[in-house]
Amino acid sequence: MNKTFEKLGFYPADILLPKDQDMTKWAVVACDQFTSEPEYWQAVEEKVGKAPSTLRLILPEANLKAPNVDEYISGINAAMEQYLKDGVFQTLEDSLIYVERQQSDGRIRHGLIGMVDLDAYDFTPGSGALIRATEGTVLDRIPPRAKVRRHAPIELPHVMLLVDDPDKTVIEPLTAAADTMEKLYDFDLMQNGGHIRGYKLSDKQVDAVAKALEGLASDEAMQKKYGVSGVAPLLFAVGDGNHSLATAKACYEEQKKGKTPEENLALPSRFALVEVVNNHDDALQFEPIHRVLFGVDHEKFMKAFQAAYPNAYEGRGEGHTIEFVWNGESHFITVPDPKVQLAVGTLQGVIDPYLKENGGEVDYIHGDDVTRELGSKPGNMGFLLPAMGKEQLFKTVMADGVLPRKTFSMGHAQDKRYYIEARRITK
Repeated sequence: MNKTFEKLGFYPADILLPKDQDMTKWAVVACDQFTSEPEYWQAVEEKVGKAPSTLRLILPEANLKAPNVDEYISGINAAMEQYLKDGVFQTLEDSLIYVERQQSDGRIRHGLIGMVDLDAYDFTPGSGALIRATEGTVLDRIPPRAKVRRHAPIELPHVMLLVDDPDKTVIEPLTAAADTMEKLYDFDLMQNGGHIRGYKLSDKQVDAVAKALEGLASDEAMQKKYGVSGVAPLLFAVGDGNHSLATAKACYEEQKKGKTPEENLALPSRFALVEVVNNHDDALQFEPIHRVLFGVDHEKFMKAFQAAYPNAYEGRGEGHTIEFVWNGESHFITVPDPKVQLAVGTLQGVIDPYLKENGGEVDYIHGDDVTRELGSKPGNMGFLLPAMGKEQLFKTVMADGVLPRKTFSMGHAQDKRYYIEARRITK
């Protein structure tokens, strides 16, 4: 293990890549996307057919509540074992991978794939860990995901961590050197996912990444960016996949019980594969995550909203203005005296107690059109939220702890991470 990275919570990894496979069929989008659009996953199924694919190694969350979910999970774990046995993978030892992802809008997003030390990660609000959650973690969302990971021999990441690197010292030097690097893959992603290229870093480039990350974690950097000194540095903020990383942490905590620190270090599950992206990457856009309620009584919900915010009124105005859709029509409601910083927090403060008292379900939707379509169906309501500026992220986490859950999304659903790389988490 590369000693240079010990104080950073981030390391090169033994990365598994598919060998001699149809890469377009191999790579599928993050499992927590298109959860209310089963037709998307049906199209993926038809595209993949019988070819080796990460589709066989993940549980799309559209199927999380299927009656045969336990059987589904057993099949995933068995497929992982079979792929390892059949030599589907090749291993890149002690490596970092530089990624160029062409998004659906044509922009190129740049990333760096390695592994993080889960002992350096904490999703507790107000944590002083090097790696922190940006949104509230819903603890009851961890157990069903842990069912998949607990007996899995490998992991496939859709976690994206952000670094606050305005001077572009970590990833951007790799962009300039890409033509000289060893290319690992270069292919189109299915279902309008754009294009992706991956390159292996040289030893010299790996060392340069470590040095640049050290600079970002320094007290001088904390003072310059956030106006604080002598505080625990925030190096990585979870941008995507918060519950996936929290699940990895929970499973590791289970396995480390009763073990010595030396034994913990030897556990492959102590680490999790991630992609790191600069928060200042020009292609990185923060999109709002909308809400759709299913099985909701419109009048009863609006009364609950009014009870929570007596000064709220229909129409646009000063304060938190939220668009909502029901019965095919679009409306606005404004809270002139919000109790929290963001409109998403205002809305979530009504949704959570309402569902607890009245039943129904909420889904978190990427995209205005899908939200309007789903919200217009009988018994549903859709809520369209404004976007949060990405420049607010690190400063808010440093000052206030986590944001309300599902506050923002990094790009549209089809631009999320596609599963390509894997890593062993058992010996």
